[in-house]
Amino acid sequence: MTSSKDGTGAVAEQDVVTRTYEVRTYGCQMNVHDSERLSGLLEDAGYVRAPEGSNGDADVVVFNTCAVRENADNKLYGNLGHLAPKKAARPGMQIAVGGCLAQKDRDTIVKKAPWVDVVFGTHNIGKLPVLLERARVQEEAQVEIAESLEAFPSTLPTRRESAYAAWVSISVGCNNTCTFCIVPALRGKEEDRRPGDILAEIEALVAEGVSEITLLGQNVNAYGSDLGDREAFSKLLRACGEIEGLERVRFTSPHPRDFTDDVIAAMAETPNVMPQLHMPLQSGSDTVLKAMRRSYRQERFLGIIEKVRAAIPHAAISTDIIVGFPGETEEDFEQTMHVVREARFANAFTFQYSKRPGTPAATMEGQVPKEVVQARYERLVALQEEISWEENRKQVGRTLEVMVAEGEGRKDGETHRLSGRAPDNRLVHFTKPDEDVRPGDVVTVEITYAAPHHLLAEGPTTSVRRTRAGDAWEKRTAAAAAKPAGVMLGLPKIGVPEPLPVADAPACGSH
Repeated sequence: MTSSKDGTGAVAEQDVVTRTYEVRTYGCQMNVHDSERLSGLLEDAGYVRAPEGSNGDADVVVFNTCAVRENADNKLYGNLGHLAPKKAARPGMQIAVGGCLAQKDRDTIVKKAPWVDVVFGTHNIGKLPVLLERARVQEEAQVEIAESLEAFPSTLPTRRESAYAAWVSISVGCNNTCTFCIVPALRGKEEDRRPGDILAEIEALVAEGVSEITLLGQNVNAYGSDLGDREAFSKLLRACGEIEGLERVRFTSPHPRDFTDDVIAAMAETPNVMPQLHMPLQSGSDTVLKAMRRSYRQERFLGIIEKVRAAIPHAAISTDIIVGFPGETEEDFEQTMHVVREARFANAFTFQYSKRPGTPAATMEGQVPKEVVQARYERLVALQEEISWEENRKQVGRTLEVMVAEGEGRKDGETHRLSGRAPDNRLVHFTKPDEDVRPGDVVTVEITYAAPHHLLAEGPTTSVRRTRAGDAWEKRTAAAAAKPAGVMLGLPKIGVPEPLPVADAPACGSH
């Protein structure tokens, strides 16, 4: 409680109100990045993050939704239904729904779940605090969907999930017309940030202690199409190489159509650009790729892989594959299996095709029976599992620099190990050294064993390098422990990777 004087000069008691929030994220890395902005906006407005495991007990629960999967709406309405009795029993609780599904369904959400207070879209996430306050004052739902981007997300306040690794959005939207993807309709045409703004953000992050950044875009290597510079992305990669203190640069997700030789050269010649590439295949069949409206064919895709391996021999290449696209025959599927054998991906995100309402593919003839899709999917997963294991076994005996992560090894406590990521992004579990090691620090280890999805370094750590990123993690952890439990709230102000969080699926641009 705090004291204040009323108009008569008497002392009155005034409640200290603690308003907590929870953000639930579904979908791709772009949504994860947007959720960092939503958290930043709420904290800038005076809200406090609810404790882990609060499970809907926060004063404000925000759903940042995805519309890529067929059952996305069922998942959302199921979760909203679960919160309805909690909201009824808790006066003042608010629920907000944003993201791609909100952009698509608009007024439908409030009709199906009238207890929702705020619905906002992909283009106006900066409006969340003021919409919440407006809903509270007017006591009615606020639905506001912008048709074009109001403010580039990177201009908004941010609560980053990691002290040492960060997403940096370089573009939003997508100019492709893939028949299975609804994202361009929901996020709009591609809009690129100015290179100077991107580099200024990266430099600011590095000054805070960040040592790894991931450049993010729906179609990241198409960057420059909005600026009139076809080589803008390779130039950006090279410019990142000039930033002192920036140790690791990654990007996701590129499109084979726009993956040019100058990008490969920039990757190979820029030391802090990591030997890792996520290159979405989707299908190995030229017939299916044409039906998907993907602008490359099998030969072109394999040619890119060959060039990357020639320039960066130790590169780990991953991909996305959709099984059972409408019209896919057994011969088409075998072409996908052929590409997987030839490309030898380090890992693959494999999906069974599901209808995305509002996409051309949803109404195509030749929908493949569920049991056929399932059988093909299992064959593909088995093949990729075998290849992943074989590729990981090639790492045994190598000495690698591993950036220590936070929370990646679920059994680390039992095994007395720590976990981190190698330069090529492979997950490495290593023996805990005698000296103190913090997330963001870098250790040198020798790989002694390989499993399909991780590597082990069972011997002693060769060296430990304490970093500014580790300092940043330590400082942030100490600050969180010392943070007071509540804040005084009047009217909220209006706002204008632990390893990077793992999204439900790769970036939308990969689909």
